[in-house]
Amino acid sequence: MAFENVRVALVHHWLVTRRGGERVLEALCRIFPHADVFTLVGNRDYISDRLKDHNVTTSWLERLPWAERHYPLYAPLFPLAVEEFDLSDYQLVISSDAAVCKGVLTQPETCHVCYCHSPLRYAWNAYYVYRNSIENRLGRAVFSLSMHYLRQWDSAAATRVDHFVANSQNVASRIRKYYRRSATVIYPPIEISRFSINSITQDYYLAAGQLVTYKRFDLAVEAFNRLQLPLWIAGDGPEYRRLKRMARRNVSFLGKTSDEDWAILLSQCRALVFPGEEDFGMVMVEANACGRPVIAFARGGALEVVVPELNGLLFNEATASSLIEAVRRFESLESSFAPLRIRETSLGFGYERFHSEITSYLDEKLRETGAISDPHRYVERRLTL
Repeated sequence: MAFENVRVALVHHWLVTRRGGERVLEALCRIFPHADVFTLVGNRDYISDRLKDHNVTTSWLERLPWAERHYPLYAPLFPLAVEEFDLSDYQLVISSDAAVCKGVLTQPETCHVCYCHSPLRYAWNAYYVYRNSIENRLGRAVFSLSMHYLRQWDSAAATRVDHFVANSQNVASRIRKYYRRSATVIYPPIEISRFSINSITQDYYLAAGQLVTYKRFDLAVEAFNRLQLPLWIAGDGPEYRRLKRMARRNVSFLGKTSDEDWAILLSQCRALVFPGEEDFGMVMVEANACGRPVIAFARGGALEVVVPELNGLLFNEATASSLIEAVRRFESLESSFAPLRIRETSLGFGYERFHSEITSYLDEKLRETGAISDPHRYVERRLTL
């Protein structure tokens, strides 16, 4: 099916950083160059050139104090804000969601597909991680009350989605657990061509991502403090200061990096350290595309990416001791990891595969919706009565 004549809206939770979810949105914009984009909060510094070619609509949340940087504080208002988007004129709505975008209101004849990066993690699977990280007793009570409300709304919002697509088997299982819905798995697109094998390997391990609680960078810092091996951490986030205070001199913080610098850093590290449970973990595939192995926690998306002793190693417990054991094992096996074989494991995650799978899926669902919403169908039915 050609999509040129289909009115498409893309809804994404927020555009205040450029992580895996934003890269998926960019890929959808590439497929739907005339789509309109809706988001709760946007920062022009993090909106890529591809997104700037689209009409981007933000919610009224953006006008609240400090919303661009401290938007999580307004989480109880997210449902109200996302329900204010008027999507009446669109035939296809794709919500790219790890928060509340699945709850947009659509017309009966509209096909709403949710590409789910994760159910609302701080209300569901990571609830206790976030709650226990709040030291203030009042703050913890406010968080618990807010999440109680959001869980109820989120469960109801999931029924508004016509079809769920999950970014991994891991997320598909969460959708079954929390929403009682099935989901088709379509892995996110990785720009494999951006990464290549480097003949130079430097003496550092690399960890990267947004520095937030559930990603467990604290485990990596503690482990490498004890190992006294060089660890470079790329990224920024609310955990930055706490991690910096924890770290010894062998742990370096690089902050935000450009795409070009990131590709070089990744291609020259000894291994990528991935200490948390992630929904999928695009960065692991990027490391493999550079021919570099991954040392990852054996939960979540890592189980769908890492093939032990081929493109990385897994550690079984979310403790610094377990990670230390995995790093020491890696050092004993390091020479056996073959960069070309590692890169081969990444090739099935490229943009072309994503484009083929998602367009085929959307074609099928649009045809189903079109058959149901065809006005002539009701005329024919009345004539046969």
